[in-house]
Amino acid sequence: MAGKTFRHDHRVTYADCTLGNHVYYARYLDILEAARGELFRQLGQSFLHWQDRDTIFPVIDCRLRYKRAARYDELLRIELWLTTLGKMRLDFAYQVFAPNRRLLIEAMTQHVCTNVVSKPKRIPEELAASLAPYVAARVP
Repeated sequence: MAGKTFRHDHRVTYADCTLGNHVYYARYLDILEAARGELFRQLGQSFLHWQDRDTIFPVIDCRLRYKRAARYDELLRIELWLTTLGKMRLDFAYQVFAPNRRLLIEAMTQHVCTNVVSKPKRIPEELAASLAPYVAARVP
């Protein structure tokens, strides 16, 4: 099953990097979150919109496979899609590329839908419908 891929660009900032001029490994989680946030925004409702409606998506698992280092001022391309869209769960897959399309990172995050006090709940139908085109069976 082939779904749509969302693409987001991120310019590596000085704050993203270590003294050795490569992106600090944990900063990739922030970069992936920014890309997810932009996907939600493109779909018409930001994370804050859903939070205001007592719906959040905490991460319950994440994995990153580092292939190569990204450097200061590079314009990275983050590609993401969903591998699971369940009643209460969202699984995202990601690939992060350097400007020359060299693969830097493969990643996945798993999320559960909860209210703001961490009680599991169903993903709102409106959101599930807008995310459905991004579901693909492929895993990086």
